Amino acid sequence: MGFKVLGQFFMTEVLAQLEYLFRILLAIFFGFLIGSERRKRTQSVATRTLTVVAFGASLMMVISKYGYTDVPGFDAARMAAQVVGGIGFLGAGVIFVKNNLVNGLTSAAILWVTAGMGLALGAGMYIIGISSAILILLMQYAFFNVAYFDKEAYNGCVRLTVVQKPGAVEEMEEFLLEQQVKVIGAKVQKVKKGEIKLEFDVIFPAGFKKSGLLSKLAEMEDVLAASE
Repeated sequence: MGFKVLGQFFMTEVLAQLEYLFRILLAIFFGFLIGSERRKRTQSVATRTLTVVAFGASLMMVISKYGYTDVPGFDAARMAAQVVGGIGFLGAGVIFVKNNLVNGLTSAAILWVTAGMGLALGAGMYIIGISSAILILLMQYAFFNVAYFDKEAYNGCVRLTVVQKPGAVEEMEEFLLEQQVKVIGAKVQKVKKGEIKLEFDVIFPAGFKKSGLLSKLAEMEDVLAASE
């Protein structure tokens, strides 16, 4: 046991462990880049989460592959394989269903693939790991900036504070329908005398510009505040 501990300080072993550390740092760097790209889009799973996921995945891979070389017949993939299950647990935490609409699938998938990138780098597969990180960044950019990917309807929320009067909820719902926005759920709350707060769960048509809708709502006489 003592020889094993002291053996880690031999030059060859020190150099090997420095390379393992480099792999982990590389995974952290790319995890941070991927998270920063998502942060620009105000996504819930962003910089901190993806940086830590990439760090943990690469660390587990290094330990799994090189931490048990003194054990006869050890399985180098056993610990790394558990990362997949662990990331599945994290991914489930960002997926939720509301009004029969599933949200968070993309965030869960980003968690999963970022962990895969960390595993690749931890295993010393530099070309695969770095290429995967670049591909993730390019895909995120394309999803938010290429017109083709805007040709899909997407769900969201419209929050309003309006003057309380008979038929106020129906009036706002009809207005949204006129703007080709499908209402799938509504929540009404009385905030103070003469005012009510409305929260509509909606489906926006493909390519819909929410800023234009909010501007129109803000110009309506009975609308005191509008946000998404």
